[in-house]
Amino acid sequence: MRAPLSPSIEIAEVRTARDLDAFIGVPHSLYSGDPRFCPQLTRDLRTHFSPKNPFFGHAEVKLFLARRGGRPVGRIASLINRQHLAFHREQAGFFGFFECIDDREAADALLERVRGELGDRGMEIMRGPMNFSTNEECGFLIEGFGHPPMLMTPYNPPYYNELMEGFGMVKAKDLHAYLYTCEAALPEKVVRVASLASRKGITVRPVGKKDFMADMKVFQGIYNAAWEKNWGFLPLTDEELAYSAERLKPLVVPELTLIAEKDGEPVGFLGLIPDFNSVLRHLHGRLNPLTLAKALYYSRKIDSLRLLLYGIKHGYRNRGVDALLFAEGHKQILRKGKYRQIEFSWILEDNRSVILITEMFGAPLYKKYRIYEKRIPGQAA
Repeated sequence: MRAPLSPSIEIAEVRTARDLDAFIGVPHSLYSGDPRFCPQLTRDLRTHFSPKNPFFGHAEVKLFLARRGGRPVGRIASLINRQHLAFHREQAGFFGFFECIDDREAADALLERVRGELGDRGMEIMRGPMNFSTNEECGFLIEGFGHPPMLMTPYNPPYYNELMEGFGMVKAKDLHAYLYTCEAALPEKVVRVASLASRKGITVRPVGKKDFMADMKVFQGIYNAAWEKNWGFLPLTDEELAYSAERLKPLVVPELTLIAEKDGEPVGFLGLIPDFNSVLRHLHGRLNPLTLAKALYYSRKIDSLRLLLYGIKHGYRNRGVDALLFAEGHKQILRKGKYRQIEFSWILEDNRSVILITEMFGAPLYKKYRIYEKRIPGQAA
């Protein structure tokens, strides 16, 4: 049975286009004046929160707004991902897209509404935030608040974590981000290991813009094979791949998006994507002739990359494929002469094999994100 909600907070499901715009608009008012806040384009979000997003094809999604006195003060999504239920064989539902003023009453009302929704559908665990899954943004920032978010990474005030703990949520998993400052020369160990891989017949090529989808299918195969045993992993479907590829294609730099091959067989993938957040920060969610001019201007000033696409097939790990991919990418970074740092993110806190790569580069841990969970009362243990 659902706990009663505070009479001063109204929780309503998003049902109309006007409601959706209010849902999308919550962060704009919440982060007003915060120079680190980076809103996505409103027109893109309208698509993202619609059945045009293939996630809706295998999930039950409900969006909710919290209002006090008619004014939006928070939002949340309830997510039941049938793909997760089948793949992980656990009755876990999720919450996502949480935004809220610093008010425990409002936060508890939002979280309680999702807990009730999930419980009514037989879920035993409430976990999040997931926006919408581990293949996209997830987690709350818990360390590194002094740095702006890079492309497709979360950003939130510190008090969100207090709100989660106040509701009885506990840590499920932490995610790490490491920051590498680009130097003229790679660490000697990286160069040596890359050379070994090259002598063993591993080659590296850039993705092709003309054959972009074919190369994204290569990434899909490597990703689904490389990460399937990782915590929270979900295979990337063909529909999700096509949807994500369409969104990423304008941002991809072919020379920095690389495929490693052995005798023509793809064995590794690395995608360093320019941090377009540094452009979006100036657009305020709108795209019109004025902001388009800003986009063109600020896109030339992007100086950071995020390691967004990455995977090495199991049989080729610890054979220098990763070092060779980075070495080839580093050559292009030097050639372009504009990128000064790379964020490696996100990485599971206990994924030692990938953390060792960041250590090989001397990249310090500079951000942590946390995914929370809570058992739903009345459900099986």
